[in-house]
Amino acid sequence: MKRFAHLGCGKRRLEGYIHVDIADWPHIDYRHDIRTLPMFEDGSLDGIYASHVLEYFDRVEVVDVLREWRRTLRPGGLLRLAVPDFAALCGLYRETGRLDLVLGPLYGRWSPAAGVVIHHRTTYDFDSLAQLLQESGFEKVRRWDWRTVFTGPHAGYDDYSQAYYPHMDKDNGRLTSLNVEAEKAGDRP
Repeated sequence: MKRFAHLGCGKRRLEGYIHVDIADWPHIDYRHDIRTLPMFEDGSLDGIYASHVLEYFDRVEVVDVLREWRRTLRPGGLLRLAVPDFAALCGLYRETGRLDLVLGPLYGRWSPAAGVVIHHRTTYDFDSLAQLLQESGFEKVRRWDWRTVFTGPHAGYDDYSQAYYPHMDKDNGRLTSLNVEAEKAGDRP
């Protein structure tokens, strides 16, 4: 049986996934900081999905975080990420001149638990994220399209991987989420 984890899932639940988040929601299987995943053995997962959570980690720590997530994947396992797209957000600002449209995605603030406040610590474009993934032992880095990924039982799923401007204009708007996936290289520890 294939096993998939949804890291930093917040309020969103994906059927058939193991949910890990620091927040306390009824669907959370493991309430834990996703920097480390002691609940998963080496090579025990077929896939990981993490939408708009990687930007909460500082650039100094993100390679270690990605290596930890990689540890839990079987060889060839898939890591699917979504982060705010710096290039798209810069373009949006240049076109509109509206700072309010990019502040949230660039400097997001979230309070997952009482007394806990976290902020976005970095941002990515495709090349910078691809480089970090490769440094962390991933290969075959490529973009993914939510329209082809969220099919079947997940067809109605909606999260920040589908962030558009204007909001929810998925047919004519600009996608402001950078959706990238990569595979665990099989020949590296």
